[in-house]
Amino acid sequence: MSAYTALRPSRSVFVPIRLYRYHVRLWGQPGPRPPLVLVHGWMDVAASYQFMVDALSHDFFKDRLIIAPDWRGFGQSTGPACDHYGFADYLGDLDGLLDHFCAETPADLVGHSMGGNVAMMYAGARPGRIRRLVNLEGFGMPATRPTQAPARFAKWMDEIKGLQRGEQALKTYDEAAGVAARLMKTNRRLPQAKADWLAQQWAEPRTGADGATRWHIRGEAAHRITSAQLFRVDEMLALYAAITAPTLVVEASDDSMDVWWQRRFTLDEFHERLQSVPQCRRTTLPDCGHMLHHDQPDLLAREVEAFLAPL
Repeated sequence: MSAYTALRPSRSVFVPIRLYRYHVRLWGQPGPRPPLVLVHGWMDVAASYQFMVDALSHDFFKDRLIIAPDWRGFGQSTGPACDHYGFADYLGDLDGLLDHFCAETPADLVGHSMGGNVAMMYAGARPGRIRRLVNLEGFGMPATRPTQAPARFAKWMDEIKGLQRGEQALKTYDEAAGVAARLMKTNRRLPQAKADWLAQQWAEPRTGADGATRWHIRGEAAHRITSAQLFRVDEMLALYAAITAPTLVVEASDDSMDVWWQRRFTLDEFHERLQSVPQCRRTTLPDCGHMLHHDQPDLLAREVEAFLAPL
């Protein structure tokens, strides 16, 4: 199979955001149309959106700036050493990025998985900054109880100590082909050509002290640390209720939540929460899993275009 070639190659810029040197991929040019901001999920990178960007129509793409950051601790973004990450920091980073790229113009915001959760929270906290909102499989977390707090804080402290001992270290690979194989194992629908392309974005070769070169995931092991804070459904519902942007929730035909949460949090529960979003509709893409922007980039591009097109 021939290698995947990006039809619309991105260009990279680095932006100072809250003590970090943020790597941001840009497509297109600023114009009269609202900027489109794409935020990726956990253990992913901004380049993950390349297939969807390539599938956008010419009419939608022209006169529009598309902005996709590598979240702190992912991809090529760099900053202070950190032993854990929290959602509040993603919100602050996103606020700084919008200040930099589109301070005067409400943006269209698309988020996948963890990025979808951040996008929903941000749209509730800063409703005037988002024109339209698209959430790709960003479900939130299972409900918690206050009585879980002592054990949660203890687990957080234990995992930080484990991180210092190297217990959370991410797997490395002999070559890029091993990274591609890992991506295809995680996503059975991902073809070899796209896996090979993504492997070069998702990981990088590094030479160790022993002189050996191995491929390392572009993500910090500290992202594996459990959040010290419990997920509070009442707070999330208040953020949902404060969203003023028309909102589209796009789900995959495969129910990943059933695998992740073992019925501790279900799609039905998520749909109940969505009733708090004032202007929200849902759609499901066929024949795809959680990485729906990899599995069905053309269908996803059509859904995003149709939803964002009204100006």
